[in-house]
Amino acid sequence: MLNKGVEIVARKAKKKAARKPARKVAKTLRRGTNRKQEPIDLYYWATPNGWKISIMLEECALPYKVHFVNIGKGDQFKPAFLKIAPNNRMPAIVDPSGPGGKPISVFESGTILQYLARKTGKFYPKEERKRVEVDEWLFWQMANLGPMAGQAHHFRLYAPEKIPYAIERYTNECRRLYGVLEKRLKGRKYICGDYSIADMACIGWARPWERQGMDPNDFPNVKAWRERVMARPAVTRGMAIKAEPSTMIDATKDKAAFDLLFRQGAKK
Repeated sequence: MLNKGVEIVARKAKKKAARKPARKVAKTLRRGTNRKQEPIDLYYWATPNGWKISIMLEECALPYKVHFVNIGKGDQFKPAFLKIAPNNRMPAIVDPSGPGGKPISVFESGTILQYLARKTGKFYPKEERKRVEVDEWLFWQMANLGPMAGQAHHFRLYAPEKIPYAIERYTNECRRLYGVLEKRLKGRKYICGDYSIADMACIGWARPWERQGMDPNDFPNVKAWRERVMARPAVTRGMAIKAEPSTMIDATKDKAAFDLLFRQGAKK
């Protein structure tokens, strides 16, 4: 059952994977309540962008298999993954029950959220004005909160050289964005009134806001919203999915991982 957490794939599948180690990718299986839906393949790593999709799948009670894409080891550059996600970024999904009953692959977290919302009819209003409102805040996260928080994380935590201007620039931009969200949440429980994919998109980036140099007490509406969203059982489950600790790499201490994550140029 979904509420019992991550289950190990059936014994037969494990034996088959053991015979072919190179194809041993799927690590966990989540069993949703929709028995007509074949499990969706989720290509994932435990990051704010990855959480968006694991949360949505949990909220929709869809069955899915997790394929960990270890970005510190370069899994995102493997040819098989690039066929699904040509921008060499996770998350991505393959839905075997796509439009017309045929498989479809989808990359880019915002697009995946919209696709799953249309597929299930959940967390995405049907009325056009309300849907546009959700799209506005979804893309606000995609174009603003995510990239700016990511830069703040980089220069505050990962950059080998501490550059005061860069730290101040992106910390201040995060502060501005949380100020925008603070005003938006005044009198609202969720970003667009009802809980939606806009909240799922933002929560993963707001979760570590202290790492972005924020004081939670400066944004009481955001703080209350953050606690409200993170208290949802599906959000808790979606954020709890992680690979084995032995596979985790600290990019601040591992040069190869740092180069993979931050020093990639164009590839032919």
